[in-house]
Amino acid sequence: MTKLIWNTFKHSPSVLSVALLMAGSAIAAETPLQNLGSDEGSVNQNLAQDRIEIAQVFDSRSMPMDDPSLAPVGVSDLEDGEYMDQVTSVTQLSDVQPTDWAFQALQSLVERYGCIAGYPDGTYKGNRAMTRFEFAAGLNACLDRITELIAAATSDLVTREDLAVLQRLQEEFAAELAALRGRVDSLEARTAELEANQFSTTTKLNGEVLFWLSDTWGERAGGRGVARSEDDRTETALAYRVRLNFDTSFTGKDRLRTRLQANNNPNFSGRDLTNTLMTRLATDSSGSDDFVLHKLAYRFPLLDGKGQIELAANAYGLDDFMGTINPLEASGAGSISRFGRFNPTFYRAPSDAGFKFA
Repeated sequence: MTKLIWNTFKHSPSVLSVALLMAGSAIAAETPLQNLGSDEGSVNQNLAQDRIEIAQVFDSRSMPMDDPSLAPVGVSDLEDGEYMDQVTSVTQLSDVQPTDWAFQALQSLVERYGCIAGYPDGTYKGNRAMTRFEFAAGLNACLDRITELIAAATSDLVTREDLAVLQRLQEEFAAELAALRGRVDSLEARTAELEANQFSTTTKLNGEVLFWLSDTWGERAGGRGVARSEDDRTETALAYRVRLNFDTSFTGKDRLRTRLQANNNPNFSGRDLTNTLMTRLATDSSGSDDFVLHKLAYRFPLLDGKGQIELAANAYGLDDFMGTINPLEASGAGSISRFGRFNPTFYRAPSDAGFKFA
């Protein structure tokens, strides 16, 4: 009896498994066939609902809702966001091509009203692309030209079609015109400031240094109270002349010259030397090495530049009063002798104060 009970417990799992398998098969066999042919739409709907439920379960389990950066975003949140700046249009960056309507319209206006000069026949021969600022400069010139025609009571020359074209061009290039006019206004302001202060009292310094190696040979000329002599009474001399010219102007059209000079070139025309003016050098002096005020003169225009007055305090000679018509008259770059600079029959007056109106 005990052995029978033990065998029953030993084989009971297999019996239970077979019983369950047979019960499942029976249930499957008892299922009506019409349920297998149910509506496809209901099946799809059930599948969709199952997917939604699964997705919701997945989202609720995997998303940490305590993080505000991962919170769901609604439509209202998108509407309350910051707007991005408007991106510049490509047309506002591209050049104006000769095939563009604006280019051809400006070309027509230029040829009609002569807005842009530079070609003898008055035509506009631009055949290359222009930047928008270059185009705006040409357009601004046409606007100014047509404004002048209208102000001069010649508005009948300007047609309504051209005015409409101008208005359209103004609208398309409004930004460039505004920037261009801003630059022009700034430039005009700076130009006006320069014109108002175009000149200030200015002094320029220019200097000149000459070195001379000079001597004379021959007899001493005779004259009144001087006997002729065959003795050579001059010696070779190395001398110099230094000039410092301070030219000051108060208006830009006048000049105040202040000259300092040091000169030790000898004068060979003395009675004890050669006793003739023909031996005078172009730059001879009394032989002093000291700087002296050699010249002080001021000149300024009159009658809107048609005349000029010059006033001199000293060293004003005939060569300053009128020209000598001699290309070798300059003391520093002309003849080496005074006789070669001036005509003796003309230059026989001393140098002193004077004035000139020319």
